[in-house]
Amino acid sequence: MVATTPLQAQSKWDLRQCVDYAIQHNILVRQTDLQARFSQLDYLGNKFGQLPTLNFGSNAGYRLGRSENPTTGVLEDNNFFNMGMQMQSSVSLFNWFAIKKNREASRLTWDANKEQTRKIMDDISLNVAVSYLQLLLAREQANVVAVQVDQVRAQLNDTRKRVEAGVVPEINAAELEAQLARDSASLITAQTASIQLLLQLKALLNLDAGAEFDIAEPPVQLIPVMALADLQPEAVYQNALTLLPQQKVNRLRIQSAQQTIEAARARLLPSFSAFGSLNSNAIRFKKEIYNQVLNGYVSSGARVNAGGVFFPVEVPSYSFGNTVVGYFKPDKVGQQFNANLGQSVGVVMNVPIFNGRSARLNVDRSKLNLEQLNLQLEQGERQLKQDIYRAYNDAVAALQKNEADKKSLTMAEKAFSFASRRYDLNLLSAFELINSQGNLQRARIQALLSQYDFVFKMKLLEFYRGQGIRLQ
Repeated sequence: MVATTPLQAQSKWDLRQCVDYAIQHNILVRQTDLQARFSQLDYLGNKFGQLPTLNFGSNAGYRLGRSENPTTGVLEDNNFFNMGMQMQSSVSLFNWFAIKKNREASRLTWDANKEQTRKIMDDISLNVAVSYLQLLLAREQANVVAVQVDQVRAQLNDTRKRVEAGVVPEINAAELEAQLARDSASLITAQTASIQLLLQLKALLNLDAGAEFDIAEPPVQLIPVMALADLQPEAVYQNALTLLPQQKVNRLRIQSAQQTIEAARARLLPSFSAFGSLNSNAIRFKKEIYNQVLNGYVSSGARVNAGGVFFPVEVPSYSFGNTVVGYFKPDKVGQQFNANLGQSVGVVMNVPIFNGRSARLNVDRSKLNLEQLNLQLEQGERQLKQDIYRAYNDAVAALQKNEADKKSLTMAEKAFSFASRRYDLNLLSAFELINSQGNLQRARIQALLSQYDFVFKMKLLEFYRGQGIRLQ
């Protein structure tokens, strides 16, 4: 998007500046651009999803009472602090290209959403151009009426002098005064219409209604248009199929749907993946060792054969004293982690047998979606061709009408010139002069209308041809 300079009262905006500002500040464009960026994230997620995974985890805790020693797997009645670390990795070995097809589908969807953003921008450009041309036409009409008012005022001043001289009757001045009042009212109406259209253009640009803003006014006869012979409808249609964003959107979505079908079919087949993991753990505790006190001897239950005589064997009996003589501790943490290191590797095969037909239904759903998109493409191409042929026929009719209105204007100017000379010679009444002048004004306005209509019809054909819209 092109950055737009702040509004300045002394600068007038051309159509390019208006279009750029509208695109930059239009909420729908920004929303569509966000959707495209979401699609980009989906594509990147699918792209990087085919890479191996590697995750590291750790845990730590304090155990009290009787629990399993994680380093030995033995139940012990002891309190200790334990810690562990795990690292897992997995990679897809073969899945019948489901990941690849899914990645390609998301890339095509991203491209389609980018083209959708361009389509919204083109629609805004066209709407701004229409509003811009309408404002130019309204100002031209106001200028025509203003010239008419000046002419009638000059005629009224001249007629009043002739009335005072007794050359023409008073009714001539009265009729011109009435005509001046009507033309002044028409001028106010035309000026109000141009102000309303300026406000409408501001709203389209998302400008504050009170902001100082005006547009450049290129003469309509200097607005460049292509030759009608270079805008034959079939050639324009072929260009539109290739260049217009909407047609690209439809084709890209169809290609994405085709890839989605292939990915869904691949999920009906077995897939293979590999995994590996490393894990280890350690504990930490400090158990007191007390001094031992000899309490005597007790029978061990064993006997010793001494020459045929069996004597009971006694062993000393100890009890813990009250003095701590040391502590029992496990090995160092590093040694425990090294000693308790566990490893695993393997291959997983996943065979879809029965899952509520969800995989098969996904294939069927993807096929229906593709069929719907093909119908949308067909309908869009038919509508586009119809619109282009209608626009071409409208342009031909507008050209013919513009030529006819130019001839009509030329004849009205000649008629008014003759009427003015006859009025100056007192051979024509003021009523007849006003009637001729009214015919001239209507011819001028009609010529303006047909000329702007022809320019717009041609610009519409140029837009379909992929030329964009420009007035300079």
